[in-house]
Amino acid sequence: MMSRKALILFLIVGVLIRVIVALYLGSEIDAPPMLTDQRSYHALGARIAEGYGYSFELGWYPFTPPETPTAFWSFLYSAIIAAIYWFTGPNVLAARLIQAVMVGFLLPYAVYRLAQRIFPRQPQIAFWASFLTIFYAYFVLYAATLMTEALFIIALVWSLTLALDMETTLRHGRRVRALLPWEFGLSLAFAALLRQSILPWLPVLFLWLLWRGWRGIRAAEPPDDRPEETAESVPPLGQFARNTVGPLVIAGVIVVASVAPFTIRNYMVYDSFLLLNSNTGYAMYSAQHPMHGYRFREFDAAPLPEDLRGQDLNEAQLDSELLRRGFQFVVDEPIRYLRLSLSRVRAYLSVLPGEHTSPLHAVGRILAFGAYAPLMLYGLYLALRTPNLRSHLALPLLFAAFYSVLHILTWAMVRYRLPVDAVSMPFAALAVQDIWVRLPWGRHAMAARGSTVADNP
Repeated sequence: MMSRKALILFLIVGVLIRVIVALYLGSEIDAPPMLTDQRSYHALGARIAEGYGYSFELGWYPFTPPETPTAFWSFLYSAIIAAIYWFTGPNVLAARLIQAVMVGFLLPYAVYRLAQRIFPRQPQIAFWASFLTIFYAYFVLYAATLMTEALFIIALVWSLTLALDMETTLRHGRRVRALLPWEFGLSLAFAALLRQSILPWLPVLFLWLLWRGWRGIRAAEPPDDRPEETAESVPPLGQFARNTVGPLVIAGVIVVASVAPFTIRNYMVYDSFLLLNSNTGYAMYSAQHPMHGYRFREFDAAPLPEDLRGQDLNEAQLDSELLRRGFQFVVDEPIRYLRLSLSRVRAYLSVLPGEHTSPLHAVGRILAFGAYAPLMLYGLYLALRTPNLRSHLALPLLFAAFYSVLHILTWAMVRYRLPVDAVSMPFAALAVQDIWVRLPWGRHAMAARGSTVADNP
């Protein structure tokens, strides 16, 4: 009971910290500076709440004409802001406060649950993980900003937790519980509708679970000298289809069904295929543009090509053409692209303030990743050298590697690393736990806990 009370106390503290930050940022939409996506979500939320749909009153970055349907920004997050504004009016502070409360509870709890799955025999690590998440400066800041990051990270961590549940079941050759595929699909759908950058990860995730399911079925097969009547009557392929393929099909259908209405909407608006958002092409084009040379400048956006300005192309057509040109930059100058991508490692893992970094962000960089990265690396080292933990590590590490490489090869910024930071928080917690038990008061606490357990079997 005390552990549950401690977790609730952690969550309340996390909410209070984020509410204080929301109040500090106030109703100024450009607070803090440099997070200019807030302008777009504020404007879209107000327009949707007023009945104008996904459009802007004025011409908008990077290529949306006034009073024209747009697909550039997250449909789901814009709708969430619109729902708040429908009740409160276009009140930025109200949106900050509501999101701060939601994220203050949900993100530390989501990381807590993920840590439970990665370290199932060490429950204290989950508490450390939630504690560290509460005070991680970037998570505190983005909980109070009108951007997709915080809610996206919650959905992502939720999906990885459910994927680990599914993987553990499949690894032992058993059937997953009935509701798990539905929860898993819903978590992925939320993540995709918040940020479509998760979509390239889904085939990797599904292939991984398929492989783990097949391995689990093969490992569960009875040996040849075992009496035939004790073997399961369903053949391996049938078990694989029932245990693994079926649940993944359910999850996949939920994701497709969630994205499909927006795909249909886009086709009706643009008379062209556009899966979800129209920002992929511009991101690829701008991030590989020759203006960067060999060093990526993450805050500099490339201008639209002059030859496209007079062609009256809609967003779907622009997205396709800009994507083609972005890949053409790579084909034309592969060596420059490789050096440019290497320079994005600096932008992705940046700790020290840059020339565009505001004082608030500078403090955040040092107190967040600067302080936590050594703990994450040390915790990962401890986890990898523990044999019985390795089966739980592969999936979160696969995500961290894939998502990092994806952004390093396309567009890297510190805030694009935050989902990986959240997934790495359990490893930082393992490091803190290891340091704690080496200190005198930590040893006394562990000894007292051991005696309590001994007295109350």
